[in-house]
Formats: sequence, C-alpha cells, structure tokens
Amino acid sequence: MKHTPDLSTAVWRKSSYSDGGANNCVEVADGCPGLVPVRDSKVPDGRVLVFGTSPWRTFLTEIKRGDRHVAG
Repeated sequence: MKHTPDLSTAVWRKSSYSDGGANNCVEVADGCPGLVPVRDSKVPDGRVLVFGTSPWRTFLTEIKRGDRHVAG
C-alpha cells in the first residue's frame, strides 16, 4: 500500500531551473525521506506529484545533460 506524505507543514522552494520567473515555476518540498514532492507554484493548493529520490535524481541528471527524452 502506498502512503501519501503529510505535506501540510511542508516548506516549499522553487526549483533552481525555474529561472526566477513568476510563470514557469516548479516547487519541491524537502524533509520527506525517500520522496520528492513537486508542485506548480501557480497552483499551491493543486495536486502534488511525489517521486522517489532515485527516479528524481535520474530525471535531474538527464535534464542537466540536456537530454530531451528520459528513459524510464
């Protein structure tokens, strides 16, 4: 069974890849061991995607390399 982490007290920060703009911002919450919660800063009460740290790390590695298609 999968459990959704309690994010009611989460401290969100904008991704460094959001370039500081007001429109295209991704936020992540720290402090969830083994998980990386991600949300759209324009819709803070909207849905949150929760990734495992390993897939998230792979995603970031591929983005930094400039790959357009991330194998999954």
